[in-house]
Amino acid sequence: MDRQRGGGPWATVRAEKLVVIAVHNITALTRLLDVLPLVAGDTRVQVRFAITGSSAFTDGTADFLSGIGAHPLGWDEAARSRPDLVVTASHGGDLRRSGAPVLILPHGIGYNKYLARESGNPGIRESGNPGIRESGNPGIRESGNPVFGLSREWLVDADGQMIPSALVLSHVEQLNRLSAACPEAVPVAVVAGDPCLDRMVASLPLRAVYRAGLRTRGRTVVVVSSTWGGQSLFGMDPGFVGRLAARLPVDRYQVVVALHPNAWAWHSRWQVEMWLRECVRAGVVVLDPVEGWRAAVVAADLVIGDHGSVSLYSAALGRPVALAVAPESAVDPASAIGRMLAVAPRFTLDGQVADRVDELVAQPVSPRMAAVGELASSRRGESARLLRTTLYRLVDLPEPAEPADSAAVPVARPQGDQGRSHLVSARVVAVSDDAVDMEVVRYPAAALDGWGGGAAHLVVGLDEPYRRLLELAEVVVVDGAEQEAVEVLASLPGCLLAGVASTRPVVLSTGGSRVEFEVVRGEHPDAAALCASAVHRWLVDGRELAALPRLLRLRVGRSPLDVEVRDLAR
Repeated sequence: MDRQRGGGPWATVRAEKLVVIAVHNITALTRLLDVLPLVAGDTRVQVRFAITGSSAFTDGTADFLSGIGAHPLGWDEAARSRPDLVVTASHGGDLRRSGAPVLILPHGIGYNKYLARESGNPGIRESGNPGIRESGNPGIRESGNPVFGLSREWLVDADGQMIPSALVLSHVEQLNRLSAACPEAVPVAVVAGDPCLDRMVASLPLRAVYRAGLRTRGRTVVVVSSTWGGQSLFGMDPGFVGRLAARLPVDRYQVVVALHPNAWAWHSRWQVEMWLRECVRAGVVVLDPVEGWRAAVVAADLVIGDHGSVSLYSAALGRPVALAVAPESAVDPASAIGRMLAVAPRFTLDGQVADRVDELVAQPVSPRMAAVGELASSRRGESARLLRTTLYRLVDLPEPAEPADSAAVPVARPQGDQGRSHLVSARVVAVSDDAVDMEVVRYPAAALDGWGGGAAHLVVGLDEPYRRLLELAEVVVVDGAEQEAVEVLASLPGCLLAGVASTRPVVLSTGGSRVEFEVVRGEHPDAAALCASAVHRWLVDGRELAALPRLLRLRVGRSPLDVEVRDLAR
């Protein structure tokens, strides 16, 4: 026990205070990690993590803690370690068991969602199913529509004792709702802003860095966010992201998806990745469930979401937000998210999707949405200072002299955006003796089903391609030696051309012709594929390869790509 307090005969640093971090799941832990640097660097304080075991979404939490170098305790052991303070970002489990003061932070953007009466099923906790909730107090039943974290049932135990010694609120509007729902909790309430939002605001000057991390290349970044549960965007329409990606040209738009960590924890990482596999094939960036969504929102041009926290954080940053689903019955209409659902524009996949995206990006954020965004925090830029003061008051130590501050969020460098197979529409815009201008528009290969966009050809990359795509391919792209491309072409009777990605892009034809290009303006990771599509257009228009002008000016998305013919052999 002395070891857990930072003491014992083998201790290097003899801390004066022990702070136990009560961890319910990864979602709550990520919020706690925004706050812990305010106290964890103080050698007077020993911080220990303990998993409460009260959440249905605990899966992966212990591994995550071990991965960051923390060694989690069991909740029984932590309660016996005589902590000086318990800090948590949820309400499940017997938080008062150790006898120490309890500081409760929100694990989302304030307190918004209803959580209905306990179902009586003791094996299910913190569930998205109506009527089921996480509870350390089995004798308590809800009445009406209690808001998670603000109602009396979440704040007062079965003995009538107040659970939190300090309850952190992000905005004064939450204090007003707390006064109505549980007036006896008002004395312990602390309006301290939102540390997650403050970190995102601190990141705004680095937006170009976050966009570079996503490999945006001048494209419009569309972030699709889904909370967890059956009423979430992913729960109600799992195919939404894939259908959206199939409707947007890949060189003009980048689709990024952020799913709530609870979805990953409940269904398993493997299962979620399998569900999103075709999205990744289409070039969608799938963010890690732990970190990355904040960087993506800073980088975003548009956020499409639901009633989850990410939608409101996006509005608070001034990003255009549209909702694909808006289950108004799931949240308190007086809450910030409830008000957002009432005024946010809606997004559907009907009509011209790209035009709708452009419209939402171009139009100013409405005054009503801007007002909703202001409800995220009434102490913007002050959360680090206010929370550190609260932490040190509760552990009864003087605050450090240096000012508290908020750090920018990490840069997301995801492994997605790997789409290599595309349905390509190319057209000649202008031709002269020494140059040809072409427009090349590429969609994910998934757009092939139901395509109604006119003449197009299929370009297939050889990274785990489907047999059907290989059989339909008119162009293949080979990352390797030219001889490999020759052999692949010979084995695919319906294929006309191969692009070879090398120092200089090379295009080979089934008739033995070879064209070598050099990029002279712009850059693109798929230059070989684009050159092959340009040659394909030239040939199917009935032109001779020998008549191909020296300079090809390709309009690809919003960025030009100019290539010169360096060698043409027939």
